[in-house]
Amino acid sequence: MLISQHPSRPTQKDHLHTSILLVEGDLDFGAAIKRALKQHDYLVNWVTDGSEAWTLLENQLLENQQNQYTLAIFDWMLPGVTGLELCKRLRETNNHLPVLMLTVKDRVEEKIIGLDVGADDYLFKSCSITELVARLQVLQRRYGLFQQPQKTVSNLTLNYNNNTVISHDCAFERQEIPLTNKEFYVLEYLMSYPNQIITGDEIRTQFQKMNSESCSCVVATQVRTLRQKLTNCGCSNPIEALQGSRYRFNLI
Repeated sequence: MLISQHPSRPTQKDHLHTSILLVEGDLDFGAAIKRALKQHDYLVNWVTDGSEAWTLLENQLLENQQNQYTLAIFDWMLPGVTGLELCKRLRETNNHLPVLMLTVKDRVEEKIIGLDVGADDYLFKSCSITELVARLQVLQRRYGLFQQPQKTVSNLTLNYNNNTVISHDCAFERQEIPLTNKEFYVLEYLMSYPNQIITGDEIRTQFQKMNSESCSCVVATQVRTLRQKLTNCGCSNPIEALQGSRYRFNLI
């Protein structure tokens, strides 16, 4: 069981733009981890079934995409496909996504099995949130993940160094499209969850964490200007605006 603690928050730059795939079958435990990590400004996509997690990762491979996630947390005992099998499949496809394995198993032999199939670290479920965040930061340092100058999903590449986006299918000459901080943040958030419906409330929550204006019209305005900037440059627009202040970043 996760021990709730309130450690000093790491600076945001320490895990800038870190997207975590959390695969945890225990609903209460998974919700606690997601809530705690979001409080530390991580982007978290939580699924409860190993088969669903593998579908997400496999689709990424089939579409020849870069890892949409920076880190992964797998529960060893998952329904469908176990965390052990998930990790094994990743390594067999030459995917080097850093994986932290969570388990109730405490035998040394079982820990060795997890590391042998490619897990990068191993943590018991009795851990505190302090230790979990610390282990994630170790993985980030080990793999140089604290700074991510670019992020490519579908036909768009975000450049963190100058707050621009590049579309790879523009009708005009290749160019970097400048974005405001809010436009950049909205686009990054949508790109972190491709093909998933994101509500305006979810995005507004992220704005609140930035101590930024978060009224309902702000999200709609940012999405509208993002779409317009892409259209003006002759680019395909992957951002779909749905009824009820919901949005989806579609893989093209």
